[in-house]
Amino acid sequence: MCIPILVTTHVETVCLLSKLHSDQHIEVEVKMDELDLTAAESKATYEEIKKYVLEYTGLKVSNLYIAQVKQKCGIIERVNYNLPKSENSRQPKCPPEKEKAIKEALEYFRMI
Repeated sequence: MCIPILVTTHVETVCLLSKLHSDQHIEVEVKMDELDLTAAESKATYEEIKKYVLEYTGLKVSNLYIAQVKQKCGIIERVNYNLPKSENSRQPKCPPEKEKAIKEALEYFRMI
């Protein structure tokens, strides 16, 4: 039987924890403040982003504007199945002041 080896970007550790009467042990202490929060681990919802933008700038932003700014910043979104019915339909573009406010929110939530 051939098992393919896949290249991944994560590391797994396997520990034997079933020995109840062990003479040797290793103590490991991990401080949570030393761990760096990556962009993949920090994901704010659209509602959190809207709330942040409204609170700090007074601007109301739509999900469409947030999605446009996320796309410009290279944040990959899931596939949108709610596509327009006509091919030549136009979507409003995010105004520069709202784009700036959304980028600040994304930076605050450490998504960019």
